Amino acid sequence: MSTSVMQSSATKAFDIKWVREQFPSLKLQVNGHTAAFLDGPAGTQVPKQVMDAVQNYFLRANANTYGAFLNSRQTDEMILSTRSALADFFNCDRNEIVFGQNMTTITFALARAIGRELKPGDEIVVTTLDHDANVAPWRALEEKGVVIQQVDICETDCSLDLEDLKRKLSAKTKLVAVGYASNMVGTINPVAEITKLAHAVGALMFVDAVHYAPHGLIDVKALDCDFLACSAYKFFGPHMGTLYGKREHLQRFKPYKVRPATNVSPECWETGTQVQELIAGIRAAIDYIAELGRHCDSTVKSRREALQAAYRVTHQYETGLLTPLIEGLQTIPGMRIFGITDAKRFGERCSTLSFRMGNHNPTAIATFLGDRGIFTWDGNFYALNLSERLGVEQHGGVLRVGLVHYNTMEEVARLLAALGEFAA
Repeated sequence: MSTSVMQSSATKAFDIKWVREQFPSLKLQVNGHTAAFLDGPAGTQVPKQVMDAVQNYFLRANANTYGAFLNSRQTDEMILSTRSALADFFNCDRNEIVFGQNMTTITFALARAIGRELKPGDEIVVTTLDHDANVAPWRALEEKGVVIQQVDICETDCSLDLEDLKRKLSAKTKLVAVGYASNMVGTINPVAEITKLAHAVGALMFVDAVHYAPHGLIDVKALDCDFLACSAYKFFGPHMGTLYGKREHLQRFKPYKVRPATNVSPECWETGTQVQELIAGIRAAIDYIAELGRHCDSTVKSRREALQAAYRVTHQYETGLLTPLIEGLQTIPGMRIFGITDAKRFGERCSTLSFRMGNHNPTAIATFLGDRGIFTWDGNFYALNLSERLGVEQHGGVLRVGLVHYNTMEEVARLLAALGEFAA
């Protein structure tokens, strides 16, 4: 299917004008240019209803939990309603939802709790493809004699080397930690398949879904993973982390906590007072995605069905942007794109890509683009093992472009024109 046909099909099913009206920050001007936020992997912009939810929390429910007065009870109700929203988002039960500062902090806390049951010689498998937030917390357990096995990549397309993964699984493996999608090169891992491999050797499965969440529907029941972590600011919400854990695991493992805190799961995993106004914002972010689904498909009934509808159309729309972006980049002299570029395999990647242009420093390119109102990122984005493995870390890393569903074809064209100007 041609690029023009793909884009036309996506546009018919997707109201980009309505979407962009929901995001006030997209009107920002830079040096006379409307800002093009192509920096989604580092954190998406938020719709107005998320901003309103945070403000309304302060106006109507600003109190700590479990108090004997109105505002406190409203906070309790808000937290329960957000757990229910996240349960729809992940397809799980609301008592399997944990709130935390961010995915990194949640993962460190979970690793410490699991580590209480591990002994010297036990093994944990991590990957070269992952953000360090899904590597460092598990490597910290090396202090108590846990052995870390790291799975390599297939360098030609930056996919995970599944044969290497199989070689590193054994009866000693206690946990496999894998990212759902790479925050540097966009590769989507076959998480359900990897979960089966992990469970076959008796290991737990932990999934970092931070980068996948804005691009694809998450279904923990279908994946059968044991834990899955996310950050709301990557799926159009505020800066806060969330964790799904199978009920039996949240009850089995013992988190580090203060003595007066409850021993009841999932609350026992939520260290200290939560940032409750941001929890309110998380629910609003999920409701925004559901509203988008209803806008595209008036036949949906439940919130879960609305979320499914939203991701169907946004995936198609983002692919319609990615195709001409890659085609345009490949015409620029000295261009090296990391990851999958074959359109027939776009089901194996999301709309995030990284590249280098000859010997040009990525920071210099990002600065040039930023002056023209085009926001991109340069560096390693905490995917340090991958940056080192690709041989780019010592050269400033890569330039990353991250498209989400509020981006436009016009912004892609602006980016390509600016890169052509820079290369000239």
